[in-house]
Amino acid sequence: MKRAAPANLLTERLTSLSDPIRLRILRVLEREELSVGELASVLQFPQSTVSRHLRTLGEVASQGGGGGRWLVKRSEGTSTLYHMVHDDLDVPSRALWMTVREQFDDSTVLAEDARRLAAVLADRRLDTKAFFGRVAGEWDSVRSDLFGQHATLQSLLPLIPHHWTVADLGCGTGNASEVLAPCVAKVIAIDQSPQMLAAAKQRLAGQSNVDFVQGDLESLPIPASSVEAVVCVLVLHHLADPAAACREMARILKPGGTALVVDMTAHDRAVYKQTMGHRWLGFGVPEMKHMLTAAGLERARFQTLACDAEARGPGLFACTAYKPDQPDQPRPTSPTSWAKEAGDEQP
Repeated sequence: MKRAAPANLLTERLTSLSDPIRLRILRVLEREELSVGELASVLQFPQSTVSRHLRTLGEVASQGGGGGRWLVKRSEGTSTLYHMVHDDLDVPSRALWMTVREQFDDSTVLAEDARRLAAVLADRRLDTKAFFGRVAGEWDSVRSDLFGQHATLQSLLPLIPHHWTVADLGCGTGNASEVLAPCVAKVIAIDQSPQMLAAAKQRLAGQSNVDFVQGDLESLPIPASSVEAVVCVLVLHHLADPAAACREMARILKPGGTALVVDMTAHDRAVYKQTMGHRWLGFGVPEMKHMLTAAGLERARFQTLACDAEARGPGLFACTAYKPDQPDQPRPTSPTSWAKEAGDEQP
């Protein structure tokens, strides 16, 4: 790269310092490293204006051949921070800056900038609003980069009482049991498929508090009132009699125990019956709540789950219900009576 002539370098430096806004920017950044948003707050200009002047200052090399510049910048998360460092300036640029600075350093405008800078720095020290103001729009991705995508879920799991025994109904290959096992006293992983249980055992080989049981969900080989919680994740739509499975959930729960059902919301993808063995095309709010209430559970709560942008399947829901502390006898119901009452599609 051809080195610029000294006269041209001087002209570029003088031009870069010819705008009062750029002079204010350099004076503020000489004192403190700031983001564009913080600098805009100090100068009381739109971020677009500040960014344009920062770009101009960044394009002017302080010495020939593209050496040091007026500004030093670095990344913090998704933000860019700017600073003016005397030691990074060559001798002519440093001398020019000191001369120019002396001519306007006692101005009222700079005094106001200094006052607002102190306020910005006070906000940064006292709380984290300044940081989140810089990265709020992309904080989820920043947090994922730092801690992984599952950090939030894993940090919430200790809310589950550690003394619980949890039955994982239709455990499959054990993905739910894997999440639960480190947080509770015992997990009972139940599935009718020996192949699924074998895969779950391999997956959970390092967990000593998981019991593996082969059995049907409509007739569980578990004593009554023996677990604090049951989870049934993406299983009910495979069953001929989901209402019977709900009655079994209620039977094995201790008084006050919790049932959690995760499944697909009602949908019209009938091809799933042929390709994946689905017996039911999801469940709606009335159907799910009726099954749980008829089984003797109470306070059923239906929550539609947020959709993953990359997911191709139907929507999901999570429904919780609780066994009364002094449960009444569950009302008998036929396998399809709830569906007829709700007017839903039969399997």
